[in-house]
Amino acid sequence: MSSAATELVRLLTVRGETLAVAESLTGGLVAAEITGVPGASRVFRGSVTAYATELKHRLLGVDATLLAERGAVHPQVAAEMAAGVREALGADWGIATTGVAGPDPQDGKPVGTVYVAVDGPPTARTGSAGGGKVEGLRLNGSRAEIRMESVRSVLAVLLERLAGEQTGNERAQDTERNGGY
Repeated sequence: MSSAATELVRLLTVRGETLAVAESLTGGLVAAEITGVPGASRVFRGSVTAYATELKHRLLGVDATLLAERGAVHPQVAAEMAAGVREALGADWGIATTGVAGPDPQDGKPVGTVYVAVDGPPTARTGSAGGGKVEGLRLNGSRAEIRMESVRSVLAVLLERLAGEQTGNERAQDTERNGGY
């Protein structure tokens, strides 16, 4: 388990929020990373590994026309996967990975093309998703390296969103835990 996964579980626990994961190229590695953290059951709702393209539509609600026209490796697909798993599993936050780990290109996309996405709860102010973000990556390395960097990246994007939304009380708790600094 990584320090990012540990921090993610800690922050979600402090906030009283939950997480669901949708994975394609990572094949369950994101869920494994999170559930490796003691106490993850307080925040982790579950995951959907939608490796097959039609499952992205059927289980996660990704638009079928988008999948047919653009393929599974597309930023909007990642965004819809994150929103779909958040909705399907009743979580506050949804994260998703889709891409090409290799050895061959897919949907006209080269090996190392990856999209990670975060979808968060609606904000009271705007009524829209507070943490929605998609990040495109161009990764090098072996299949295993691309998959592990995808895991690291999606956790980092969610951590960035959570850290940016911390309340004063959560920052105070962080300061107290870190010796007042």
